[in-house]
Amino acid sequence: MRTVGIIPARLQSTRLPRKLLLDETGRPLVQYTWEAACKAESLDEVIVATDSPEIAASVRAFGGRAEITGEHPSGTDRIAEIARRCCPEAEILVNVQGDEPEIDPAQIDTLVALVANYTDSEMATLATPIPTITDRDDPACVKVVIAADGRALYFSRAPIPFVRDAADSPSQSPWLLHLGIYAYRREFLLQLTQLPPSRLEQLEKLEQLRALEAGALIRVGIVDHPAVGIDTPEDYARFVQRELDRAA
Repeated sequence: MRTVGIIPARLQSTRLPRKLLLDETGRPLVQYTWEAACKAESLDEVIVATDSPEIAASVRAFGGRAEITGEHPSGTDRIAEIARRCCPEAEILVNVQGDEPEIDPAQIDTLVALVANYTDSEMATLATPIPTITDRDDPACVKVVIAADGRALYFSRAPIPFVRDAADSPSQSPWLLHLGIYAYRREFLLQLTQLPPSRLEQLEKLEQLRALEAGALIRVGIVDHPAVGIDTPEDYARFVQRELDRAA
């Protein structure tokens, strides 16, 4: 079963311009993500899908494969273009976030297994327990509720499930933080990107709700830690310091 990891890579970023090309460590940020994804045993190939010739040149300079795409409203649409044009034999496509340079390759393998080993799974994603009330209540931290068999029931920016009565508060956190990494069966990915934005998707601004509203079965794997995303100058400065510490 051929499986391809695709890293959507836009040049512009609102909070941290040109972040995927930042190279204070001696390597561009996108290279770290590419190298981590290449360590996943489940991926046969890793491709950077970008709208930027500059990013494409950087990727090719460090030995990676880059494909220039058209303009797209989301990374999922960018991946679908690559699936159609460059990966006709790929049965599973994995969306790896370009700004998570420290992603655990084993988590990618866990994700792929959720699609490869369950024939009813049209796509899969990951989640991790939310340890703090602050994260639970932060709309930027997307929560997911899952069924006993691991199917996603709903994704929301709200703190779900909501504990109505204080007496029912559980001893362990029932809240799960959704991680923005996905694996898709090829045909489902191509079908999904042909659907218009759904009602709940537009309300919550969460693209995965389009799949749920379309009746898709999204399987969710639970991992013990999230990847650290790079969204701000402060995030990048901390990443650079961690790299310096590792090199010391």
